[in-house]
Amino acid sequence: MNYSSPWMTPELVSFRDAIRRFVDAEVVPHQERWAKQQHVDRELWRKGGEMGMLLADIPEEYCGSGGSFAHQAIVFEELTYGGDMAFGIHVNAIVAHYILNQGTEAQKKKYLPLLASGEMVAAIAMSEPGAGSDLKGIRTTALPDADGYRINGSKIFISNGYLADLIVVVAKTDPDAGAKGVSLMLLETRDCPGFKVGRILEKIGQKGQDTCELFFDDVRVPADAVLGGVEGRGFAQLMTELPYERTILGVTGVAAIERALQLTVEHTKQRKAFGQALIEMQNTRFVLAEIKTEATIARTFIDRCIVDMLEGRMDTELASMAKYWISDLQCKVIDQCLQLFGGYGYMLEYPIAQMYVDARVQRIYGGANEIMKEIIARGL
Repeated sequence: MNYSSPWMTPELVSFRDAIRRFVDAEVVPHQERWAKQQHVDRELWRKGGEMGMLLADIPEEYCGSGGSFAHQAIVFEELTYGGDMAFGIHVNAIVAHYILNQGTEAQKKKYLPLLASGEMVAAIAMSEPGAGSDLKGIRTTALPDADGYRINGSKIFISNGYLADLIVVVAKTDPDAGAKGVSLMLLETRDCPGFKVGRILEKIGQKGQDTCELFFDDVRVPADAVLGGVEGRGFAQLMTELPYERTILGVTGVAAIERALQLTVEHTKQRKAFGQALIEMQNTRFVLAEIKTEATIARTFIDRCIVDMLEGRMDTELASMAKYWISDLQCKVIDQCLQLFGGYGYMLEYPIAQMYVDARVQRIYGGANEIMKEIIARGL
């Protein structure tokens, strides 16, 4: 793992060390148990809040840590290096940015401190049984009723769905207005009649991440629940904030590639076949040489993306490139690494096997890679 990225500073090195110690102490030892119970402990969120890692790049005036995207990227990298795919901290960060950039001042002051402390866990509810990457196809509605709205519909594949206290619900406030009829609704789930969390979905990977179905049956929210206070801005808000999420997926993808390479180099140095270490065989050396080259290219690319985020010039097209290309490469590299582990690579007790099943969804969530290519193609 190369920590000599151009955006690193001595302060960030110290921050990375602190995050690594937290991950080693509070995350790594519990991963097997979380996988069995299908969600992390609520206490982990409070500890993360005390550590200042939940909203690392949110201003201090809203109780965030006051850092930059570099701080948040380090959090995601260190969790990935530690093998974590259960702690849904990235979703909290994404929701926090929706509120910070799109919310009213009252919404910022109310929710950001609670997300920063871990008192509230957040989710964003986009996908539906009949609408995934096609957000215009959503059927969930939030229609005016007395002095508020009533939400009806269902959502699926919602990360943090089981533990979520605050959900950004993508809904149609005007079903006849197309994209201009979509709004983002802020729903507090505690003591919320009509709101129901379905089963935690059984996935091929990311077992410890609480991914759920959500149901809304005449769920009432107040008039000030519309993110930003104005109806019909939801689709534009989504398009504005999705590059942040897709850049995060690029960051975690590169970290996973680097971890897979490191694990495989260590294994091939120790494992012997036909009287010699695997790494002494030409095929092994050539495969690892190719992976190291690709990992270096990916690191250079994501470092450029991080710098663009820091300087405020990251755009939808570049974020889509990062999301699609790095997640494709992540799956390819981990598959190659698993092959070099032989039969051991197929055993879940080996981290490379867990990485293999965890990686596959990277090409789907955050917008399927086919959608990313369409976005890129529009700029040609």
